[in-house]
Amino acid sequence: MGMTDVRVRVIERTDEADAVFALVLAAVDGGDLPAWTPGAHIDVAAGSAGVRQYSLCGDPAERDRWRIAVLHEPAGRGGSAHLFRTALPGTTLSVSVPRNNFELADAAEYTFVAGGIGITPILPMIAAAEQAGAHWTLHYGARTTAHMAFADALTERYPQVRLVPQNESGLLPVAEILAARPAATVYCCGPEPLLAAVEAEGARQGVTVRTERFVPRPVERTGTDEAFEVRLAQTGRTLRVAADRSIVDVLESAGISVITSCREGTCGSCETPVLDGEVEHRDSLLTAEERDSGATMMLCVSRARSGVLVLDL
Repeated sequence: MGMTDVRVRVIERTDEADAVFALVLAAVDGGDLPAWTPGAHIDVAAGSAGVRQYSLCGDPAERDRWRIAVLHEPAGRGGSAHLFRTALPGTTLSVSVPRNNFELADAAEYTFVAGGIGITPILPMIAAAEQAGAHWTLHYGARTTAHMAFADALTERYPQVRLVPQNESGLLPVAEILAARPAATVYCCGPEPLLAAVEAEGARQGVTVRTERFVPRPVERTGTDEAFEVRLAQTGRTLRVAADRSIVDVLESAGISVITSCREGTCGSCETPVLDGEVEHRDSLLTAEERDSGATMMLCVSRARSGVLVLDL
């Protein structure tokens, strides 16, 4: 994958909360960085841990710098621990251009729900909503107030921010939050239990909910994986995908280069149009409507339900 798209230097590092540190990144050559919109993330190379996605949480108007915030999880998959050790001021990082799977749609009113480090993509959204004159509220939950990055800056500036530290107030009251403003478009980012609760409650109340995941959504397996064939429409080639291999692995072995990054269905870089066949979607990105349409798939995790898939490759 084109991880070397952008070389950046860490120009500032700050502790923002318990186990959360923020990095300000500038282009190594000192020029402007690629433009981005609220909800965008970048892939960051994290040594032997591979690549991790981090939301841009600064100001899109500041073209000379990006800001990301990292939750240091010593017991996690290794990406944050690598950055915690190595991403010091002056060091360079390989990152991707920004990608946005979590675009802020125009709306008259928004409800933002953040859990822990999930506040990061929400920060620029709040600024954009404020600038557009939209009505918005933020409900921000975490274990304690000490675990809430950027909370002080938010509460000082905006009266419509509600902090819900679990040790004082319990879990975010999801049903009550969504029922309070039924016309609002809901944006939610945070740990899986919060995302699942907001999605389920949104469906129950008929509220539009948009979520973003940086770790894969749990997949309900329907039996054992089967082998299938992939036909490449542009070249006419047919490749067999064994039960224990991914489409991406098979394409790469056949010398067909595919842009990939996360390899777990969260980043969207390998999304590919499907011309024929039935997909078993296992990504954490596509909406229910997008899955039902079967128009695209993530080649790194999704498989075929039919014997053959025809891809626009």
